[in-house]
Amino acid sequence: MLSKVLSSAVMGIDAYLVEVEVDVAARGLPYFSTVGLPDAAVKESKDRVRAALKNNGFDFPLKQIVINLAPANVKKEGSSFDLPIAIGIIAAEGLLTQEELGGLLFIGELSLDGRIKPVRGVLPMAVRAKEAGLKGVILPAENANEAAVVEGVTVYGASNLVEVVQFLKGEKEIVPHRHDIPRLFEENSVYGEDFSEVKGQEHVKRAIEVAAAGGHNILMIGPPGSGKTMLARRLVTVMPEMGFDEALETTKIHSIMGLLHPNRPLIATRPFRSPHHTISDAGLIGGGATPKPGEVSLSHNGVLFLDELPEFHKNALEVLRQPLEDRQVTISRAAAQVTYPASFMMVSAMNPCPCGYYSDPSRECVCTPRQIQRYRAKISGPLLDRIDIHVEVPAVKFKELADERSGESSAEVRGRVNAARALQRERFKGEPTYCNSHMKPRHLKKFCRVDEATHSLLEHAMSRLGFSARAYNRILKVARTIADLDSRDVIQPSDVSEAIQYRSLDRKLAQ
Repeated sequence: MLSKVLSSAVMGIDAYLVEVEVDVAARGLPYFSTVGLPDAAVKESKDRVRAALKNNGFDFPLKQIVINLAPANVKKEGSSFDLPIAIGIIAAEGLLTQEELGGLLFIGELSLDGRIKPVRGVLPMAVRAKEAGLKGVILPAENANEAAVVEGVTVYGASNLVEVVQFLKGEKEIVPHRHDIPRLFEENSVYGEDFSEVKGQEHVKRAIEVAAAGGHNILMIGPPGSGKTMLARRLVTVMPEMGFDEALETTKIHSIMGLLHPNRPLIATRPFRSPHHTISDAGLIGGGATPKPGEVSLSHNGVLFLDELPEFHKNALEVLRQPLEDRQVTISRAAAQVTYPASFMMVSAMNPCPCGYYSDPSRECVCTPRQIQRYRAKISGPLLDRIDIHVEVPAVKFKELADERSGESSAEVRGRVNAARALQRERFKGEPTYCNSHMKPRHLKKFCRVDEATHSLLEHAMSRLGFSARAYNRILKVARTIADLDSRDVIQPSDVSEAIQYRSLDRKLAQ
């Protein structure tokens, strides 16, 4: 007898429907075959399903069983097909009807005693079920909190196989899992840090405000203990608040990687990722035999913080160049080609020299000029050109540390950032560009016009400091953001002067 059960699998950050076809025939010797490009985890499901059925009082048919996972030309992976395969076998034996299975999506891994264990990627699967107009999703109880974020599809969280069968036959009720989405969004949009906790460093705070307002990448150069990491962690708190669509897209990526906390089904704060400098290029950009998202995608809509930038492997840094420009990363493998979103702000930190105390007034630097040059040369020119703002972070003086007065809060700074972003949204209305850092050359020509005095200032800076053409464009973009923070349409010389000051590493190298 033939039965059909709907399930789902993930490709990239989106899911697609998988039809699990189960054929149970009494002819010939018994065997169990799974077709449709299953990976090892899917093939092993036959043993989990067999044990789960027997241990829950169901007869496992000693017949010819063929499982087809359609579409058959796409590789299937993971253990989420255990539950639909088990339900398909039960239905093929006549214990369930196709009408009882209709309009439902089944997801879940089975343990040998029939318990339904959580799986990855439930959120995009629930989104796909909603798009397909299905009436409900039956999945592990531990995943119900995550899937219920999607409104418009009924989510049933089940604990074991028997409970699912009883529910399908109408013998037991499973209460649908629901969320109050506005309340959930509000509860999960609170940051643990605040900008007011940072003592001193007023000019660095200004640079971070400019970076947040225009979506600019920023590099902080300073000695150990000057507060670079502390400042970086608080950058997300002054960025514009996430919208629900942004939060859902960000959560989908974390769902695929199994990184969601059970009590935090929706990521409503901008992600902050800080990988160690020993990370490989595949870990940073994504990869693997079956492509998985890397740190650049996990920091989508948020911040990727690279501490001790020169210590990262050169290959890892160079692969960042493409996602920094395209805001997405494409991973090609023999099995598949997958594109992941990677629209993030890159925040980097480094010491001014190997020992860390070059130009520090209180500590003597023991590095030779050649060592300093070699240390800074680890960051390639093309990568450095893609960082809009370079700012020096000096050691904080005792007087500033001991000052009990609090600086501006994140909410106050975010208010100005939101106002600047509102101007940019209006400026780029109807285009994929939404902030100044993503402007194309045609945008620069249209929105970054300068008067004669400002033009002369730029010309002098280019010739004196040896800026590249890309650095020239970055200066104009940052100057545009500075003018937006002051709600001005015209870029003034003071805006360009401040933007030039944010190319400190270029100036040092030129000297």
